[in-house]
Amino acid sequence: MSVAKVIELNASSNVSIEDAVKHGLKKASETVKGIKGVWVNEIKAVTDDAGNITEWRVNLRITFIVQ
Repeated sequence: MSVAKVIELNASSNVSIEDAVKHGLKKASETVKGIKGVWVNEIKAVTDDAGNITEWRVNLRITFIVQ
């Protein structure tokens, strides 16, 4: 029997949504062991005055097994 826990965090990237997710997972994996999945809860694009996307932001829920 195992128990899973979910944590929520925010990550960002100037490149893409996928890059923001990868960055968030990599950073979380530095201290959280046993990550089993991630749910992208929200996506936000930051824009400049001309309407160009300058940054992608994601809200992640990361599931891991409690040791």
